[in-house]
Parts: sequence; C-alpha cells; structure tokens
Amino acid sequence: MLLPKMAAEGGGKEMNEIKTQFTTREGLYKLLSHSEYSRPNRVPFNSQGSNPVKVSFVNVNDQSGNGDRVCFNVGRELYFYIYKGVRKAADLSKPIDKRIYKGTQPTCHDFNHLTATAESVSLLVGFSAGQVQLIDPIKKETSKLFNEEARWKKSRLHLEDIFNSVRVWSVENLRLIDKSRVTCVKWVPGSESLFLVAHSSGNMYLYNVEHTCGTTAPHYQLLKQGDSFAVHTCKSKSTRNPLLKWTVGEGALNEFAFSPDGKFLACVSQDGFLRVFNFDTVELHGTMKSYFGGLLCVCWSPDGKYIVTGGEDDLVTVWCFVDCRVIARGHGHKSWVSVVAFDPYTTSVEESDPMEFSGSDEDFQDLINLGRDRANSTQSRLSKRNSTDSRPVSVTYRFGSVGQDTQLCLWDLTEDILFPHQPLSRTRTHTNVMNATSPPAGNLGNNSGSNGNNIVTSGNSVPPPLPRSNSLPHSAVSSASSKCSVMEGPIATGVSKFATLSLHDRKERHHEKDHKRNHSMGHISSKSSDKLNLVTKTKTDPAKTLGTPLCPRMEDVPLLEPLICKKIAHERLTVLIFLEDCIVTACQEGFICTWARPGKVGLLPSQNQANSPSGTVV
Repeated sequence: MLLPKMAAEGGGKEMNEIKTQFTTREGLYKLLSHSEYSRPNRVPFNSQGSNPVKVSFVNVNDQSGNGDRVCFNVGRELYFYIYKGVRKAADLSKPIDKRIYKGTQPTCHDFNHLTATAESVSLLVGFSAGQVQLIDPIKKETSKLFNEEARWKKSRLHLEDIFNSVRVWSVENLRLIDKSRVTCVKWVPGSESLFLVAHSSGNMYLYNVEHTCGTTAPHYQLLKQGDSFAVHTCKSKSTRNPLLKWTVGEGALNEFAFSPDGKFLACVSQDGFLRVFNFDTVELHGTMKSYFGGLLCVCWSPDGKYIVTGGEDDLVTVWCFVDCRVIARGHGHKSWVSVVAFDPYTTSVEESDPMEFSGSDEDFQDLINLGRDRANSTQSRLSKRNSTDSRPVSVTYRFGSVGQDTQLCLWDLTEDILFPHQPLSRTRTHTNVMNATSPPAGNLGNNSGSNGNNIVTSGNSVPPPLPRSNSLPHSAVSSASSKCSVMEGPIATGVSKFATLSLHDRKERHHEKDHKRNHSMGHISSKSSDKLNLVTKTKTDPAKTLGTPLCPRMEDVPLLEPLICKKIAHERLTVLIFLEDCIVTACQEGFICTWARPGKVGLLPSQNQANSPSGTVV
C-alpha cells in the first residue's frame, strides 16, 4: 500500500499538489474554502491511532432556508452545526451542540430522517468501546444508552467548558452485549425505532429504542442458519435488546447498507466477501469475493440494481444484483478504497432512441438535471430502463470513491458495461476492456490507461462487442443466478414474527487475520493472485474463488477508468457524500470540505475573508 504522503512520490510537484477544482462533462466543480467545517480552532487533527472522521446529514425542513444539519466526529469530539453549504460561510464559533467523550471515541453516527423536525432530531452514535448512544443535539438531550449497564456520567466541568457549553462525558467499561468497536450504525429504513449496529468483532445486532438492554449478558437461541451465516434471537422472559444477533462468515464486518427499498441488506467484511441478504425473510440472496484483501465499503445504485464495493485491492467493483455477478472493476486508486457512493443527481436517463443522438456534450448536458426532482424520479426512470424492451432508453450511473491515497475518483457506469451486447451510438466514459491477451493484473499499477491490447472507448465512438473472454461463460452465469435466487418455502415461525414487526437483520462473524498493508494492485500478477488471496480458511476457501463467478479474473470483466482522479487532501479521505448542490468530502485531519456543483457557487471566499480561516485546505 502507498501511504498518503508517498502516494505522489516520483510524480513531481504537480502530482503532489492539492486540487481545488475539477471539470466533468456537466461543468466545473469548485472547492469552497469558506464553506469548510472543522474543529472551531481550525488546527489539523492528529489522526494517528484515531477512528475515521465521519459525517452525517439531516434535513429538518427549517423555514429559514437553512434546513440541513451536519454532524461530524473528530477524535473524541462530536459536533453538530447548521450546514449552510454553498449559500453562506460556515460559522464555526456557534455549534448547536458539542460533546467531548472520555474513555471512548465516536466512530460512526446516523440520523433518523423519518422523525427529524426543526425542534428535535434522533441521532445514533457508535463508539470505539462498543456502546451506542441515542441523543438529540437540538434539545441537547441524551435519551438512551445501549450495550452499557451503567449510565454515562458527566465529568466535572471547568469554567471554560461551562462558558462554551461543552458537555464532557465519561464511561466505564461495562459492555454486556459486545465489547468491540462499532463500525457501522444505521436506522432501519421506514422505522422510527429499529436500528442496526455492526461491530469489529464481526457481529451485528438489531435494537429497538423502546426496549431496554437488561442488566445481565444476553443469552441467545438459534433462529435460522444458512451458508456462512446464522441468526439468533435474545432468549429472555420479556422482550429486550438486542432483538436479533447475526453471525456471518469469518471476517470483521466493516460496513453495511440497505437497498433503496429497504428490503435487502448488503454487508462487506474483512474476509473479502460481499453478502446480500433479504432483510425480511433472513435469506442469503448472493455473494461476491474481492480480488484481494478485505472489503471496506459498499453502496447501492439509486434503483437498487447494482452494488459497488471498495477495499484493500485498491479497486471499485460493480456487482449486478439481478444476475449476482461482477460486471466491471474500476482501477484508479493507488491505495485502499475507503468510501464508495452513487450520485443520484448526476445519474442520467435518456428516454429517446440513443441512435438518433448526434449532439455535443453541451447538448447532452441539457439532459442532466441536478435538481431534487430528478433525484427523486431516478429510481422509477431507471426501473423503466430495465423493464422496457421496445423503446431504447440510455442510462449512465455516476458514482464516486475516495481512499487512503487522498484521491477522489468519479466513475461513469454506461450502457457498454451494463448491456455489452447492445449496439450504442456513443460511450461517455473511458472503458478499458481487457481481452484474453491483455497484460497481467500486476501491470495495472503501472499505467491503467496504457495502450497495447486494451480497447479504449471514449467520446462518441461505438464500442466493439466485448470479446468472448470478457464475459462470464453462460453456464457460470446460470450457476450464479441459481445460487443467488431467494429460497422459497415456509419461513420459521420466529422469523415470521419478527418480519411482522418490520424487523430485518443479520450478522457477521469476524476474521482475525491482519491484512498486509504493503500489498496493492501494483504487486498483484496473474501468477501471484492465488497466493495473495489465501486467507484464513473458511467454508468457502478464498483461494479457490479466483476465476469463478464469485471472483472473476481481471481479464474476464471490463476494467473501468475514472472520469476524474484528483488528489484533494493531505490526509486519507474518509467521507464522500453527494448533495443536491455540492459534493462533501472529509479527510482524517478533520476538515469537511464543500465542492460546489456547476452553477451552484455561493459566496466567493473574497467576500468572506473574515470567515476564511488560515487552516483551510486549498
């Protein structure tokens, strides 16, 4: 792995320069230094040994026009601000709420968008010591504590803390459910009370905020068991938390994500597997194995038909939910990929015959609507694309990724990848399709856009049909599809009971093997792939998955090139969020940056020099 400060070594001064703007087909994105959020003193955070900086947003429908609220953690501190984005400069001197924790650090958080109002919000916060806290930063209240027998205690306040309205909290090590770090916490979609928590132990738990956790360690009984997973219920006379406990595979659970309709759950683990479950029926829908190492992040396309993952193989991998197979990989990062996210505001659907299109990029730009209406209608229009055979509809998915190499990459997933056997009039992304005689995977780190046997399509050119070797054999695809189909038959009585309560849940078992950080895509060759994929043996030996539908070889699937790839920070990037008028990124130094979308620029930094701090990343 290339460390952040070494990522551009040998590339010259220009390669090491922090970018403040970049251009895509829809226009120019600009970094707004006056809209950067951080700790009030603006001093870069010493990130050594600390948990990743995370950012959560919620809209409270504030009539003042500033309806967005932002929460972020930096070290042992947690901040809650009014987010003014591209409209106005950030005022870091006036946080709505600020908390400092002792004995533990915030690791992740999530707002309940269903219940948020201008007077109250429900925020879940996970911690490094395993606890989960439910707070209301608007009312400045702490509602409940989960996975902790003792209550949080306010420490003695110093005069300075009282003046700044800072609450300092301490906690004792009395976790009863799981003592490992919380890696991901999310509200169950459509629920006001259910939430799911994942731990570095590999376990995942379902909670209900209306129930208590009990004063003794829970006892579990098996509810359902399947291939590499098991689900247990909490055995007690009265209903208590956790409602369900999931154990999946052998790897630590790094992240999970609900599908847009809330019916499915995608989990990625340190064992390198993506596992997708039906959340209601507790059935395994499909699996995928990384090319190498653990998977760190996962996201769904706006229509729920594709899943993108990223991890320690330095790749982004696109997995088709319907066919349960890898359809593309993207190589652009020089180190581990920490976050992947789809951009619903730039994902475009053209409902006219693409063969009749002959305009320029400026003409095509008119088809892209960055407003909220387009984002809300994306899912239905994408569904139409996938269900309409008589009338061609062109679709382009936009997604992004950030990583430990401090780079932001944007990717376009186009028709030539989604439907490789359909004739197209244009391809609007660079797509590097490796044929059977292409260089081995070990050469990827040298030049992902090199010539030779690679087929590069761009502009309005018509891509040639994919070679036979670039598509999975028909038998393999059929096998994958049959394995990923949801099991039919009667559901266990206990599962039915939980389904009626809108409960959907599963759990990941953890994998103790430490990944060797010095391995990156530049070290992987076709001869060494099997060796590098050897991890602690489980029921599914990862070494035997290479070259199968679970993990196709590099030459078996198209290789995407990023639309843009820019170094935008000094420290590793940990956040990527797409909003209506901007893109939000954050690095481990504790700086939350706002990138204005084309035509959405607010105040210029020169108009707000007093609020433009010296510590701004530019």
